[in-house]
Amino acid sequence: MNKPTIEFLNHLKIERNYSDKTIKSYGEDIDKFFRFLLKEDILMDEVDIIVIRNFLTDELNAGVSKRSCKRRLSSLRHFYSFLVNEGYVKENPFVFVSAPKTEIKYPRALYKEQVREILTENAKRTDDLMIRDQAILSMLYYTGMRAAELVSLDIQFVNLSQRLVRVIGKGNKERILPFSKECKDALQRYIGFTRNELLAKTSIKTAALFLNNNGKRLTTRGLEYILDSIEEKTGTFVGLHPHILRHSFATHLLENGADLRVIQELLGHESINATQVYTHVTEEAMKKEYLAAHPRARKNK
Repeated sequence: MNKPTIEFLNHLKIERNYSDKTIKSYGEDIDKFFRFLLKEDILMDEVDIIVIRNFLTDELNAGVSKRSCKRRLSSLRHFYSFLVNEGYVKENPFVFVSAPKTEIKYPRALYKEQVREILTENAKRTDDLMIRDQAILSMLYYTGMRAAELVSLDIQFVNLSQRLVRVIGKGNKERILPFSKECKDALQRYIGFTRNELLAKTSIKTAALFLNNNGKRLTTRGLEYILDSIEEKTGTFVGLHPHILRHSFATHLLENGADLRVIQELLGHESINATQVYTHVTEEAMKKEYLAAHPRARKNK
């Protein structure tokens, strides 16, 4: 890895507070581009639109998806902007290149009845971890927080009396999320009983809110495993995943008339564009319901 790349990745970590996962993705995108430049015998400051187009053509021919190419272009555009600011190159050629058009993939959300069913069926379980799992389901659905935000929660971040939770999101940005009385009840049972039982399994105490079966802080991989096991234990298969509960949270708020800017704040989106995708989700659902229910639409669809 060359000096400008190392400096850029350090800039992302120290000055921009990017996560290790994001920084790794940037590094891989830049490394891929530099390997192309080496193969073509082109220097970093000799890159122009034609070079970039040839790089994209190589990627697409190799089976790289348009979505991945779009992300890679974004990484390299950011990288070259840094190079310009640091005096490594004179201009950023990536600002003149548009990304390949990709098919928009709208997030899938559960119907309200499906969410109610999974919460109801999970509450019928009689095993020791039901209370913890109900609290996890409730927190994901009633706050819309990300998986990484949930597993990083410490117990002192939760205010049960005011029904508020403090979340540290992307870029170390903090936001306060409200939650329902049902969620409060689930959390209260978990904190008062199951969490103490899990803590007793290890001598190493932790402030983590959600614990695994060994009394240690839950990981995102562990969270995914728990959601899979909930489906197995309840016999309710809806494709349960942290993201689908987050999408359901946002979609149901929008369907019930919540303002898009409020939803943006609750989700921790930096740009309103990321939140606007949910307007398309509800439009698609509305169209589907219309075609299924209207007698003339059924005949002509």
